[in-house]
Amino acid sequence: MNTCIKVIKDAKKYWIYILIGMLAVSISTILQLYSPWVLKEFTELATNGDRDIVKKSFYMGSILLFTYIIRGICSFLKGYFTHYGAYHYVADTRKKLYDKVQNLSLGYFNDKQTGQIVSRILNDVVNAELLIAHVIPDLIVNALMFLGVAIMLFYIDVKLALASLISIPFLMYANMTYSKYVLPLWRENQETIGELSGSLQDNLSGIKEIQIFNKQEYEAKKIGNLAKKQTNVFLRATKSSEIFHPSITFLSSIGSVIVIIYGGYLNSIGEVSVADIVGFITYLNLFYQPINNLSGVNEQINNAIAGCERVFEVLEEQSAVKEINNPTGMENIKGNIELNNISFHYNEDIPILKHINLTISAGQSVAFVGTTGVGKTTISSLLNRFYDPIKGKIYIDGYDIKEVSLRSLRDNISMVLQDTFLFHGTVYDNIAYGYEHASKEEIERAAKAAKAHEFIIDLEQGYDTVIGERGTRLSGGQKQRISIARAILRDTPILILDEATSSLDTKTEQEIQEALEKLSRNRTTIIIAHRLSTVKKVDKIVVLDQCEIAEMGTHEELLNKNGIYAKLYPKSLDKMQNKHSLCY
Repeated sequence: MNTCIKVIKDAKKYWIYILIGMLAVSISTILQLYSPWVLKEFTELATNGDRDIVKKSFYMGSILLFTYIIRGICSFLKGYFTHYGAYHYVADTRKKLYDKVQNLSLGYFNDKQTGQIVSRILNDVVNAELLIAHVIPDLIVNALMFLGVAIMLFYIDVKLALASLISIPFLMYANMTYSKYVLPLWRENQETIGELSGSLQDNLSGIKEIQIFNKQEYEAKKIGNLAKKQTNVFLRATKSSEIFHPSITFLSSIGSVIVIIYGGYLNSIGEVSVADIVGFITYLNLFYQPINNLSGVNEQINNAIAGCERVFEVLEEQSAVKEINNPTGMENIKGNIELNNISFHYNEDIPILKHINLTISAGQSVAFVGTTGVGKTTISSLLNRFYDPIKGKIYIDGYDIKEVSLRSLRDNISMVLQDTFLFHGTVYDNIAYGYEHASKEEIERAAKAAKAHEFIIDLEQGYDTVIGERGTRLSGGQKQRISIARAILRDTPILILDEATSSLDTKTEQEIQEALEKLSRNRTTIIIAHRLSTVKKVDKIVVLDQCEIAEMGTHEELLNKNGIYAKLYPKSLDKMQNKHSLCY
């Protein structure tokens, strides 16, 4: 019930449509009660030999025809308006789910499969439609039918009515037992569908790796096992349903048997007329109909609740990174950065950064170097508030970044990553992604600065060429240059370069280094594990080791210290045969 109430409250925007549907359902249900009464009255007319049977039959038939017409109209109103409200609510909830997911901190995604999240947004949310358009109207119909028919049964004959109730406790117990047993199965079914969706998403994203390593057979078997697992769970739930439904039908039939036997006895002693028995049995079929329907509704409820619970799990998820109430906006940022006693870990047992204190002046270029896993990229994530430090504070131009809006913070930082991500769309759209109001001239100017213009104009449709999902139609170097053009166009006071030229050949790298040097002027630039040519020229090199700042200074200063940096320098130089590359 808690989940149902949550859905109803959440759908208040569409209550008017749902209420119209509910009203139509109620009218249709009440009118349905007239049919057995007509049969009872007609039987009484026929058995009593009433002279006005033709006239009265025509009158009753006309009213019955009118009720059928009204019920047809009500059926349309119920079906259309409940589905109108339900599907609009599903669309709203999908948007709300997506908006929630994209604003969660990156920590939420560390142990989540993309396909699992997609399954919740696409598949699980559909269960809200099932709840609003089917389950709730059916519950109202069955409740009204049960109550209305019960009144008519007791009105016709109290003794027969009491006899017909003998099987009710058994029916209710069976429904409760079924619901308690089957709900976990439907919940498991939804989880298994999400697991299958997650694996499919992973495999399609990594199709190149699957083919390179000849893992097609292995992955096909894995997907087949997951599909079989989902089928088995579904069949277990279905098996329970197929056992339950005949049991409900049998228990409800017992009531009819009792009424026929007991009704025949009461008729024999003159307490009940034939017409009353006919009307009673007709009503009795309607009386057990809601109980029989409840088993089907029960199955829908279990399925719907299992999906809706997974939806609300995401909607109620608390982001590890939160904005304060009424955050301030960052204005006229120059790029002064201060890391004040920063400590951080992803796993409590494995520290990444400890007591980091660092000041970066506006316009300075600073390189973070060190072995893999020392926290270089983590620092850039903390600056963007993808995560918050466990201890310490980060200031930009005196602003505590926890007290400013995330939008204004990230509006002042551009990043070029090693793992370049491009969206399915045109080259133009991808370059303009961070600055949607850019003119064509600005786009081209940024592309030229990133040394991308030449290869772009050689594409089939130039800047209007669709590059495919994740830029599959481009080489690694071409994708990297578009990513750099995107950062150049955005023109923010703080620039973060994380292995920004890793996918480029030596000639192109040298060309782009010139562009990046121009881009870095008059802005704060943070370079992570960059190549030697860039590291040598920065204002300050920060060497990280054992989660702390081990050394700091210019290239020459660090070489003269003969410390960690000096030891790294000749190794990489020898390894790359003097090709000006320092790898960490």
